[in-house]
Amino acid sequence: MTVRTNPGVRLLPNAITVLALCAGLSAVQFALTGNYAMAIASIGIAAVLDSLDGRIARLLDATSKMGAELDSLADGISFGVAPALVLYVWHSDGERIGWLAALVFAVCMILRLARFNTLLDDTEQPPYAAEFFVGVPAPAGGLLVLLPLTLSLQFGEGWWSAQVVVWVWTVAIAALAISRIPTLSLKTVKVAPKAVGPLLVAVGVLAATIILYPLIALAVAMLLYLVHLPYAVRRFRWLARHPEAWDVPARERRAIRRARSARRLGLRRPLRRRVAGAARRAVRRNGSHDSGSQGPSGRRDRGRSWRSLGIRQRGNRSD
Repeated sequence: MTVRTNPGVRLLPNAITVLALCAGLSAVQFALTGNYAMAIASIGIAAVLDSLDGRIARLLDATSKMGAELDSLADGISFGVAPALVLYVWHSDGERIGWLAALVFAVCMILRLARFNTLLDDTEQPPYAAEFFVGVPAPAGGLLVLLPLTLSLQFGEGWWSAQVVVWVWTVAIAALAISRIPTLSLKTVKVAPKAVGPLLVAVGVLAATIILYPLIALAVAMLLYLVHLPYAVRRFRWLARHPEAWDVPARERRAIRRARSARRLGLRRPLRRRVAGAARRAVRRNGSHDSGSQGPSGRRDRGRSWRSLGIRQRGNRSD
């Protein structure tokens, strides 16, 4: 039986996308009036709305070609043009180098979104490619580039607010956006049932932190995102070398990784009999010297190595 979706409900994802576009453009208006805290908040709200529209469209079975194109155009403005203009208004002083850096960031973000649209139709990608983005996503890039402004609003002027640092940082984030560096995608993250409770508690703590210390929480989140990049690259390369782990859960992947690491290090399973390490090494050392001596019955005289250590071997008691 086919479930027909109400035409009005099908417009909901596109309405959320338009709201994200309005939030991103509002950041420019807040920057022009000198309210930079609200400018950062507007881009943050646009990022939250951008993460919702696609999920809601899939839940309502309301995905469309128009929605995908609208989402890309909105992301280009909200996370490419708007952050570049906010930084230019904040820290340009009419210099051409500032405008050049802003242009580079906006162009790179548009190119990143264009490449993302082309990868959606690529059916030759391996299964594990769905767990990663190619380059830094647009919402993350739009917030990362505002990190110097965030630190300046929270801690005041410092080395992070120098013009050279700001524009070098802008170009660096633009390079990360168009790079081929794999970054983790939260769309494919699965939470175990036993971790739902702690995760909800963590969400509550995070919400309280954002309400009480919004700028610090945003700065810490952006720094943690940068720290995760080496892990994402390492995980991507490991999956590329191990096709047997492509279609297995995360727990089984960890078991495969541990087994591979143990074989690479030459580790062996522990012995069944438990003997003190020092005594075992001594027995082996003395036993190697006496390996050529054998008793009259053709067997090695193991008792000699025990006597050489001053250890009395326990005999079999028949009583």
